[in-house]
Amino acid sequence: MSFSIVARTSLLLILSNVFMTFAWYAHLKNLADRPWWIAALISWAIALFEYLIQVPANRIGYTALDLGQLKILQEVITLSVFVPFAVFYMRQPLRLDFLWAGLCLLGAVYFMFRDKTP
Repeated sequence: MSFSIVARTSLLLILSNVFMTFAWYAHLKNLADRPWWIAALISWAIALFEYLIQVPANRIGYTALDLGQLKILQEVITLSVFVPFAVFYMRQPLRLDFLWAGLCLLGAVYFMFRDKTP
């Protein structure tokens, strides 16, 4: 597994997750007084940038990772981006549930990345 491929994939996935997190959730704070369809249109516009980053990230990552590893990497990054977003941007309380979810994901990482040679 090439570290530079995994590093590039991770960096692109982090960036795409920032866009997607804002597309999915920022309207709850910023557009709460607007009709839902306006929030949807703005979210779609933001999500376009996410896809322009996420699709190349997955194509790059798939050259060194299998599909399961790529998906678990994405999930770990998603939680890693979401928690600071929820706490600092959305002003949600930091809950122990975030830690428990992270520990569950670490278990998933172990099973997807462990050496599978007999």
